[in-house]
Amino acid sequence: MKKLLLIFFIIFLIIVTTITKNSTKKLESQIFNVKENINILKNKYELVLLDYSYLTTPKKLMEYQSRYFENDLIFLDITKINKIKEENDELTIIDPKKTEVPNE
Repeated sequence: MKKLLLIFFIIFLIIVTTITKNSTKKLESQIFNVKENINILKNKYELVLLDYSYLTTPKKLMEYQSRYFENDLIFLDITKINKIKEENDELTIIDPKKTEVPNE
């Protein structure tokens, strides 16, 4: 009887160990996937932050203008910008000050 009880106990321990090992392996896999996703998101965040904070500063934009566009870009008052509309192969200039906004 003692031998039978010992055999069942050993089999039970083997089964419990196997289940524990499999569940631990699944958890480690999930943890690894989450860490990898976090690393990917951190890299994307760093690139976006770099773009936002460094590349688009006014000083950098002016530097890019002088380096790449030289005299091609000019300052323009935003109120002087008109819209161009094409109808029936004809271009018409629309003054944004005179356009009415439809009531919603």
